[in-house]
Amino acid sequence: MSKNKNISFTKKDISKKINLKTGLPQSYINNIIDDFINILKNQIKEEELSIKNFATFKIIKKKERVGRNPKNKKIYKINARKALSFIISKKFNEKIKDL
Repeated sequence: MSKNKNISFTKKDISKKINLKTGLPQSYINNIIDDFINILKNQIKEEELSIKNFATFKIIKKKERVGRNPKNKKIYKINARKALSFIISKKFNEKIKDL
């Protein structure tokens, strides 16, 4: 049985890797990453966002529903909310399968 290892990858990790590959200052890289994330956020809020050969992001509106605690059988109301859907592209999924 193989264990799936969850790896946390932060903006700081990304900026360090870019710094090592390009030699650009980390403050400059951090600004680029922040700007990129803001562009993604704004685009996703407006409509579905597809990044070719990577993934599709979209906001799903979930309705209010009833939830139950399986241990004590108490019933709870789960409020309506928005959730982010992330659908990986087939091409990217094939690339990461071999890792």
